[in-house]
Amino acid sequence: MPRTPAAPLPRPAQAPAPVATPRGPRRPRITAWLVLLLTVLALGAAFGLGPKDATTTDSTGTALPAASQSNKVAEIVKTFPTGAVAPAIVVYSNTDGSPLTDAQRSVVSERSGPLGALGLAPAAARPEVIENKVATVAVLLPTNADDDRNSDIIQKVRTTAGQDLAAPLRAEVTGGPAFRADITQVFAGADTNLLIATASVVAVLLLITYRSPVLWLVPLLVVGAGDRVAAIVVAVLAPHAGVQVDASAAGILSVLVFGAGTDYALLLVSRYRDELHLTEDRFTAMARAWRGTAPAVLASGTTVVLSLLTLLTAELTGNRGLGFAGAIGILVAMLFGLIVLPAALVLPGRWLFWPLVPKVGDAISADRRGLWARIGQAVARRPAQVAMAGTAVLLLLASGTLGLRTGLAQADSFRKTPEAVLGQRTLTAVQPAGAVDPLTLISTPATAEQVAQAARQTPGVSSVTPSTLTDRYASAEVILAAAPGTAESDRTLQRLRDTVGQIPQADALVGGATAEAYDTAQANTHDTRLVVPLVLAIVFLVLIALLRSLIAPVLLVATVIASYFAALGASWILFRTVYDFPAVDTNVPLLSFLFLVALGVDYNIFLIARTREDTVAGHDTRTAVLRALASTGGVITSAGILLAAVFAVLGVLPLITLTQIGIIVGIGVLLDTLLVRTVLVPALVLLTGRHFWWPSRPEGPAR
Repeated sequence: MPRTPAAPLPRPAQAPAPVATPRGPRRPRITAWLVLLLTVLALGAAFGLGPKDATTTDSTGTALPAASQSNKVAEIVKTFPTGAVAPAIVVYSNTDGSPLTDAQRSVVSERSGPLGALGLAPAAARPEVIENKVATVAVLLPTNADDDRNSDIIQKVRTTAGQDLAAPLRAEVTGGPAFRADITQVFAGADTNLLIATASVVAVLLLITYRSPVLWLVPLLVVGAGDRVAAIVVAVLAPHAGVQVDASAAGILSVLVFGAGTDYALLLVSRYRDELHLTEDRFTAMARAWRGTAPAVLASGTTVVLSLLTLLTAELTGNRGLGFAGAIGILVAMLFGLIVLPAALVLPGRWLFWPLVPKVGDAISADRRGLWARIGQAVARRPAQVAMAGTAVLLLLASGTLGLRTGLAQADSFRKTPEAVLGQRTLTAVQPAGAVDPLTLISTPATAEQVAQAARQTPGVSSVTPSTLTDRYASAEVILAAAPGTAESDRTLQRLRDTVGQIPQADALVGGATAEAYDTAQANTHDTRLVVPLVLAIVFLVLIALLRSLIAPVLLVATVIASYFAALGASWILFRTVYDFPAVDTNVPLLSFLFLVALGVDYNIFLIARTREDTVAGHDTRTAVLRALASTGGVITSAGILLAAVFAVLGVLPLITLTQIGIIVGIGVLLDTLLVRTVLVPALVLLTGRHFWWPSRPEGPAR
C-alpha cells in the first residue's frame, strides 16, 4: 500500500525539537519499560492461572427463551421417568436405491441389539422397515448430556451401525442428537483455526502496509497478547455476570479483538511516524501521537463497547454471551492499543521503521500531494453531484434486500453436508420429513385424547402418537409433513399451537427440537427490534459528545445505516448467485447490523475527529475536511481492508451463519472505507460547511 503522507500540524513543523539532555528521556523510558514489564508479568500470571479460552459452556447452541413453550416443555420432560430424551435415528438403505434384501434385514436386526445398548432404552431399539427400501433403528439418548459426551455417543452409534457393512448397504445416523454432534464437530478446534487464520491475515496485511520486515511484528504481538488476555478475562468474569459464552461467541471474540486492535494500532503508528518527522525525541513524538490518537480511539471503542452491551437486554443467552464477550474484548484491545503498544513502539527507536526510517524535516505536505488529497479536491469541485452519486450507489445495492429471505432450515445450515443431513434426506424420501425431529405435545392427562385428536386434524400434521403419561402430564409425539426449520414447518407449528391452545383446561404446550428452533428465531426477531434502536441511540449520543454537534451525528448515522442496508443487499445477491444459500439465518441481520454500525462508524469518527482538530486549529471547515481526508486516507483505508479481511476469516468454519456474518460485515466495512468515508461524508461536510458543526462553532465567527 502507498505510504500515507503526513499532514502538517498547526505548529512549526520544520524546526526540530532541541536535542534532549541525557537525563531528559529517562523518566518516559523508565515508564515504558515498566509498562512492558508489568504486561509480561500479567500475561504470565494469566496464562499460568487462567482458563485456556473464553468458552464457558459446552453447548454450541443458543439457550431457549425462558418464556417460550419449547423451554417449558423441555423442563416438563425432565420430570418424566425416562427424563429428557431424543432419538438418534440409524437409517439403513442401499446406495443404489434398491429394496432391502432379506439378508440385509437380518443384518439390521442383528445390529439393533448393540445399538440399543448404547441408548437409555435398549428395548426401544427395534428395526422398522419403511416401504421395503429403508430400515430405521431409534437409539434414545439423553438431551442433557454435554456436547463432548453427546458427540462421543453419536460416534459410537455410527461406528456400531456402519461396521463391516457389505455394499451397497449403508448406515447414516440422523436425528436431533446427531445434528448436535455435527454442529459440535464444526466448532472442534474453531478457536485455534480462527486464531491462526486471523493472525496470518493480519500479519500479511501489516507487512504490506508498513513495508518493513520488523515493524509489523510489534502490533501483531501486542494485539495477539490482548486477544489471549481478553479470552481469559471473559472466561473468568462471565460466570459472575450470569452469562454463557459458547464456541461461536469465543471465535467472534478473537475476530473483534484482532480487527479493532489492529485498527487502533494502524492509527497510532501512522500518527507516531508523522510526529517523528517533526521532532528528534521519539518519546516526545509518541506523546504527541498519543494525544492526537487517543480521543478518536476512546470514542470509537466506547461506541463499540456500549453497542455490544445492548445485547445484554436480549432474550437469547447466546446473544447476551456474545455481547458480554465482545465488550470485554474491545476494552482489552483499547487498553493494549493505548498503553502497551506505545511502550513497545517507542523503546526500540526509529530503526523499527527500517528501511523507511522517518527523519526530521522530510514530511510531505498532505494538502497538495498524494492520492487522497487529489480525491478530496475532486469531491470539492462537485460535492452535490458526488453526494447524489454515492447515495444512488448505496440505494442501488440496498435494493437487493427486497428479495431477502430469512430462516435457514436445519439441513441447510452447513456449507459441507454432514451425515445427519444425508440421513435426513434418505429418510424424507420414504416418510414425512418431520419424522427426523418429532414435536412433543404436552397436556393434562384428562384432556390428552381431546388434545391429540385436535392435533391430528391440524393441517400439516402427519401423525400423533401418545407416549408418556404421568399424574400431572400427558405427552404425545407429533410428526409434521414438512422438514424441520422450513417455512411450512413453522406455519404448521403455529397452527398446532393455536389449535391445542384453545382447548379448555388442557394447558397444552408444543415443544421439541423443531419448536426450539422456531422459538429461537422468534426471540432473535424480538432482540433485533430491541437492540437496533438502542445501538443507534448510543452511536448518536457518542457522536454528539465527541463532536458537540447535532447536524454531524445525524448525517454520520444516516450514512452508516445506508451502508448497512447496501451491504446486506449486495451480500444477498452474492449468497443467491455464487453461494446458492437458500436464506439468511435469523440472527445474521442483527449481529451484522451491530458489528457494521458500531465498527463502521469508527472510520467516520477517525475522519471527522481529525477534521474538527484542524478546524479548532484555525482552518475553515472546507480546508479542514480536505486536510483530514488527505492525512487519514491511507491509514483508514488500510484499517478498513484489514478489518474486512479479518471478518472474512469467519468463512473458515463450515457453518453458513458465520460465513454470512463475515461476508456482510466485510462488504459493509469496504463500503464504509472506500465509498462512505472517502467521498460521501466529505461531500456532505462540504455541502453543509460550518453548519455541519451546529450548534457549536469550532472554526469561530463567520469571516
